[in-house]
Amino acid sequence: MEDHDTSEPHVFPHGRKPGELLFCFLFLLFSAALLAQIGWQTTWLPGKALAAQPRLWPAISLGGAVIFGALHLRLTRKVQRRPGRWREAMVWLRSLEYVCWYVVYVLAIPAIGYLPSTILFCVLLTLRLGYRSGRAVLSALAFALFVVLVFKTGFNVKIPGGALYELAPDRLRYILIRYF
Repeated sequence: MEDHDTSEPHVFPHGRKPGELLFCFLFLLFSAALLAQIGWQTTWLPGKALAAQPRLWPAISLGGAVIFGALHLRLTRKVQRRPGRWREAMVWLRSLEYVCWYVVYVLAIPAIGYLPSTILFCVLLTLRLGYRSGRAVLSALAFALFVVLVFKTGFNVKIPGGALYELAPDRLRYILIRYF
């Protein structure tokens, strides 16, 4: 029979995970910055009940995030450190590349239109992820067309037409702006 330490459940780690201290610090910093902005971002209405105040629930949630973030940071600092903090931080930073892809996509929509932007975004992102076969690119193209047809044509989501659409003849321009 094996000897197991039963004084502590297995769900509690014996050491910090790589990047945990950095995450705790960044979470606390972000929560405190948001809480500091609460006076400028929300209001307190005279004559309203406490639960109906626009500032109450955001203040409670951000206050809780600051309190629990500080507690987590304090408790995490006491636990034995494992190496790999900055390697983990680099993984987080590398994932921001996809946020940049999305920002470029959103900025491209008013310039070239929803249909060309979506096609370009899906195909380029497919290639970026390493899928180079013709079948993968055609699947990305089909997905882009499906998304445009469902959202813009089917659901009639109001997305501004691209400046590129203005170069089309009148009847085609109307169809492009309305459906694509």
